[in-house]
Amino acid sequence: MNALNIRKGASGHSAYDLRSHYDDVEVRRTLAVLVDNEPGVLARVIGLFSGRGYNIESLTVAETDHTGHKSRITIVTTGTPQVIEQIKAQLGRMVPVHDVHDLTVEGPAVERELALIKVASAGDRRVEALRLKDAFRARVVDSTLESFVFEVTGAPAKIDAFVDLMRPLGLVDVARTGVAAITRGPEPM
Repeated sequence: MNALNIRKGASGHSAYDLRSHYDDVEVRRTLAVLVDNEPGVLARVIGLFSGRGYNIESLTVAETDHTGHKSRITIVTTGTPQVIEQIKAQLGRMVPVHDVHDLTVEGPAVERELALIKVASAGDRRVEALRLKDAFRARVVDSTLESFVFEVTGAPAKIDAFVDLMRPLGLVDVARTGVAAITRGPEPM
């Protein structure tokens, strides 16, 4: 017993542990960043992530406004909600950045990815690969007597599932574009 007459270990809670335990849960976020299309901008944005130890799961970049020289960077990252807010704030303070949107929380969004998947198989495994291709609405973009190259587009989870099913059928190689995402509805980003 101590001065407050509380047995040690009587409570699992502490007055010093006032944080929510949900704060440590990592979440996956898709960020759309509108930037000036000029040399070095992508390196600066990526430098922000690498310099602070943040991970990038997917990265796509393309010019979206030729006359205004603007590009859109779509970044899929994971972190605690506090880390995600910190990333968004730091991106927003960068000079070549015009807008930062968290597509995951701002409303409904569409995410798509393209993958090329090479499978080398023969016999029944070849027939099974073709059957699965139809189920996933994949296309054969190259075919030889020993292999196929499938093109699959869709949500990242769909592509992951297709790749997992192709592993036992002779998966040789995978090339993925990264996530492209846009908000749903008539309003612009």
